[in-house]
Amino acid sequence: MKPFSQPFLRLSAAALSLVLVACGQSEDKTSGVESTSKVTVEAAAPAQIAGINGERIINADEEPGNWMAHGRDYGEQRFSPLKQVNTETVSDLGLAWSFDVEHQKGLEASPIVVDGVMYTTTSWSAVYALDAKTGKELWRYDPKVPKSYLRNLCCSPANRGVAVWKGRVYVGTINGHLIALDAKTGTVEWDVLTTPEGKPYSITGAPRIVKDKVIIGNGGAEMGVRGFITAYDVVTGEQKWRFYTVPGNPDAGFENDAMEMAAKTWTGEWWKQGGGGTAWDSMAYDPELDLLYVGVGNGSPWNRKIRSPEGGDNLFLSSIVAVRPDTGEYVWHYQTTPADTFDYTATQHMILADLEMDGIKRKVIMQAPKNGFFFVLDRTNGEFLSAKPYVNVTWATHVDQETGRPVEDKSVTEFTERTQMIYPSPYGGHNWHPMAYNPGTGLVYIPAIEIPHFFNGLKKAGKERVWNVGMKWIKPEETAANVKMNRELTSGKLMAWDPVKQKTAWEITYPTPGIGGMLTTAGNLVFHGVPQGKLMAYNASTGEQLWEAYSQTGIVAPPISYKIDGEQYIAVMAGWGGMFSMTGGTVTRKDEGPGPNRVLVYKLGGKHTLPAKAELVMTAPKPPAQTGTAEQIANGSALYDEYCQFCHGMHAVSGGVIPDLRHMTEQTHLSFMGIVYGGMLQEKGMAAFNDHLTVDEVNDLQKYLIQRATDDYGDASVF
Repeated sequence: MKPFSQPFLRLSAAALSLVLVACGQSEDKTSGVESTSKVTVEAAAPAQIAGINGERIINADEEPGNWMAHGRDYGEQRFSPLKQVNTETVSDLGLAWSFDVEHQKGLEASPIVVDGVMYTTTSWSAVYALDAKTGKELWRYDPKVPKSYLRNLCCSPANRGVAVWKGRVYVGTINGHLIALDAKTGTVEWDVLTTPEGKPYSITGAPRIVKDKVIIGNGGAEMGVRGFITAYDVVTGEQKWRFYTVPGNPDAGFENDAMEMAAKTWTGEWWKQGGGGTAWDSMAYDPELDLLYVGVGNGSPWNRKIRSPEGGDNLFLSSIVAVRPDTGEYVWHYQTTPADTFDYTATQHMILADLEMDGIKRKVIMQAPKNGFFFVLDRTNGEFLSAKPYVNVTWATHVDQETGRPVEDKSVTEFTERTQMIYPSPYGGHNWHPMAYNPGTGLVYIPAIEIPHFFNGLKKAGKERVWNVGMKWIKPEETAANVKMNRELTSGKLMAWDPVKQKTAWEITYPTPGIGGMLTTAGNLVFHGVPQGKLMAYNASTGEQLWEAYSQTGIVAPPISYKIDGEQYIAVMAGWGGMFSMTGGTVTRKDEGPGPNRVLVYKLGGKHTLPAKAELVMTAPKPPAQTGTAEQIANGSALYDEYCQFCHGMHAVSGGVIPDLRHMTEQTHLSFMGIVYGGMLQEKGMAAFNDHLTVDEVNDLQKYLIQRATDDYGDASVF
């Protein structure tokens, strides 16, 4: 065989920082957060630093130069009224400044920009304050989350941003803390643990602040937890209310009438398995109706036949729930996927708008959740208005207009030992990457996903696993032909969707899923990044590409726009990472892959240039001789699917952010037992798995990885 012709990263035991990270349950009971804060005294110039309050956010259009909340305003439209950069001038955009951040593993945050200062986050929940005109660092804060906590995570140590309010910056940390920082210095004002100590909860989403309450959810449904959202006093950190999204043990009593109602839609002893329903990302707020809208996630386990064996809708899984922000009181809900069994979360971005439908002006909430249907609801009461598929959908035929319920195709959803290919996959037709709405065009811009997934009924009973899904994961044979087939079935799309007509106005197709979140502007533009290492701009009306800039790394975060001293800026957090970079494996091409993680900021006439990107020049090492039996290799393959593929990729093909385990060096192979079983790299993120794997199982796992390296050595077509 010929050696690989393209460059690969050569891995040693010291460099292999995240070998075989499996995102599962941990015994880590760390609750404290060791923190560091680097402060530059001559921070921001305004007399009142970060003086954001509810009135300013409600009247955000009167300050179009600021980006004061996660989606710019409470309605989360991600529409900027600025139009200095427009279809005629966008070709003159150039880089104004860039800023390299310390932490890698991907960037997903939406920066907040207020009064000339940018506040943003990186992976591992670090916070930066930058001069928004020059990129000068004002301060940084690192909560120093223990790297071993990575084992509790689904899809990387990402963070989607901060909230800013009355002189403070608020951030949720990956290990469940909510921290208030002084906006001028970055020093800690207060720190509360928002999740039960020792449980595998996580926080990746940005807080929202409404009426002097900072509101945060959490993740971890795959690990067997019970979801909730919590509101804290912005000044003291005192808990004001908590709303659980699924019911607990009825014998312990219900927290409120909503939980008693929801419990009637469950059967069996669901609470012993957690229940799920984590609210890990999206929220929106209507100040006129005084309603906070929360997107709720999947069940724990995924499989409803295990979770709720005698049926039931399982409220409030996969639902939009409206509550009162003062008290957390339940008002209404709409369930996008009753009795969900395929991880069809409703945690995707929600947008509030006023639309004319059938001649009537309606206050609506719009969502394109994972299940593939675009929903339009009346946000005053949750009334179903319309839903149509925006991607390929095979699990349901349609959504019934009278009942508002998806009509399942039972030949697809009620399977046992028959392998079934289902659209959308658990990645969804749309994931966390925010969509945007342009009132001028009337279109919603969706970062859509086309990926199938293979299931094969109930997972057989056995010892407790890391991921609590209750489904058999089926993967095609590990051949170059099937890798090619997977890629041909997979794509990402920028989709301009008409929410009134419920159809596509135009779309752009990319060969790789995981395209970045959206920004749209009054300049009739749509901006978003792509895994191919570019930031793109399109005509919002027609889809014509008007501009692009090379970013040296894939972009998944959504851009924002702001204005200082008469100049409009477009800013984005550039850093390839997240779920596709870890779990995608053979279903995604590497494209540009990982590169320098940076804040990139553009303006008309910008002349800044990026430093040269370091290239990887070392080849993949020749794998050791295979000594395992066919039975051992098969067992190792099954173990890999259970514990490793969620971070290291399907078929042991990495998406680039985590080391590719086919490329381990001789030294790494010699240290394999110490790494996986003994935890010798746990401070770099690779926890020990001696609580889940035996010595023989670790040996089988290594034999499988040797076989994968042997199969692919010299064949660049599978990369």
